[in-house]
Amino acid sequence: MSYQVLARKLRPQTFTEMVGQDHVLKALINALNDKRLHHAYLFTGTRGVGKTTVARAFARCLNCEKGISATPCGTCSACVEIEQGRFIDLVEVDAASRTRVDETRELLDNVMYAPTNGRFKIYLIDEVHMFSKHSFNALLKTLEEPPPHVKFLLATTDPQKLPPTILSRCLQFNLKRIPAPIIQNYLCRVLDKEKIAYEVTALQQLAIAADGSMRDALSLLDQTISVGEGKVTAADVEMMLGSISRTRLYALLRAVIAADAVELLNAIDALVEYAPDYENVLAELISLLYKITRYQVLPESFQEPDERVALSGFAEATTPEDIQLFYQIGLHGRRDFQFATDPREMLEMTLLRMMAFRPVAPGAVNQTPPVQNTKAIQKKDATNVSHHRTTSEAPPKQAVQATSKEPVNTITETQPQAEDLLWEAIVPKLGLMGLPLELAMNCTLASKDANEVILQLASGKEQLNKPNFVKRLENACRDYYSETLKVKVEVGEGAKATPAALRLKQEEDRQKSAENAIYADPFVKEVCEKFDAKVVNHSIQPNAEPKTD
Repeated sequence: MSYQVLARKLRPQTFTEMVGQDHVLKALINALNDKRLHHAYLFTGTRGVGKTTVARAFARCLNCEKGISATPCGTCSACVEIEQGRFIDLVEVDAASRTRVDETRELLDNVMYAPTNGRFKIYLIDEVHMFSKHSFNALLKTLEEPPPHVKFLLATTDPQKLPPTILSRCLQFNLKRIPAPIIQNYLCRVLDKEKIAYEVTALQQLAIAADGSMRDALSLLDQTISVGEGKVTAADVEMMLGSISRTRLYALLRAVIAADAVELLNAIDALVEYAPDYENVLAELISLLYKITRYQVLPESFQEPDERVALSGFAEATTPEDIQLFYQIGLHGRRDFQFATDPREMLEMTLLRMMAFRPVAPGAVNQTPPVQNTKAIQKKDATNVSHHRTTSEAPPKQAVQATSKEPVNTITETQPQAEDLLWEAIVPKLGLMGLPLELAMNCTLASKDANEVILQLASGKEQLNKPNFVKRLENACRDYYSETLKVKVEVGEGAKATPAALRLKQEEDRQKSAENAIYADPFVKEVCEKFDAKVVNHSIQPNAEPKTD
């Protein structure tokens, strides 16, 4: 007996056997039970989501000898013949191969004749959007005045190409892409039934690669079983798809976030033995960045424990603006793969570009951290040694006193008191952007000692007091002061105006000054008097502030 592929062997014959598409099945089941039947149905959706499968199951429901029902018997001659593809009153047409108008007319010439064996004569036209204009006109004439014994079941992946006159005469059902978890659960049931050993992570990868198509998922599963000689493993799936495991993907992103070029290149070197599709690796990384952003906004949308732990770690280790930058660079890199002479080089350059470009606050000195080794970073952190500045950089706010008669090791440092510091002058030099910058801008410096900086956050801005924002601000303060400091944020009115409030006051003063200058201008006065004109205040904009070194 010849082998039958899973996609054909497991093709559902009834609505109860179908997976997903509940919104379509519910409407069809209710129509069948209530005997409210239309003469033309249009099923749309991407490949492999079940358009023709639904149509065949619907044809069975209409022609079952036990009566019209959402649960056909499956044993009568009509049900059996439809399942075997030899029911004379079910005419299946591939519109892609029947585009000429004479072929369409020949097909529709028999519409007026009553069905031979069944209750209805059913025309199932697949990829109907491939019909020519003249073929659509021929079909339209039949749809306008259909005989009561005829039903049209149309399927297409591109409903936009159908004429509005055809669309308006059909009940349209849009079949959605099947979610990856539903595909994964179905593949589990299939393998359990077939008594085939498998790894759950392998089925996760297959479900994602199927891109919403159950047919593609079953075809990939068939291929994996052949590659794995009767079993399904993650390693075989990775090799077959040219993808990589989540562990290796996480290693790439950790190196990017840590700006560790050595670790990044080592991680890419480790992929060579799997012969991955490097463009697909970048695509998976882009998808991971999307998940991190979604986790930062809506963490409860992720249910899998391992995935939640990983996403939580990445969400705490970086900021939303960095993830957005990485995502954008990744998209540009994927677009440029078509120009790359070596896909691996393209992947490396894209990931190195993510490390090279980091957000910098307007007017601030570029403080992009140098390329470092993550192991060295961990070692220095453990011994409380600052690694952010090189010896050639002079730490700010430090006075070095030495005399020619004293040895070098008598150099002393003095720290200014908190009340002597202007926080609004420090913030632009911290190299922050986005929400961490907003946090700093809405704080005042309450106190500072050798170990801790205490900031007061203006009331009403409590939403900025997030752990990952405070951590980013703490790292920036360590860079600026060249000290291993802790930053503590307390909510309060604050003794002094915040940088944000001062900036707003300055902008208001500049706006007021500009308005006064306009009203005082002799030409403006003359125009207003002569033409009874009025100055619109919101149209007045002050000149840009002069740039200072």
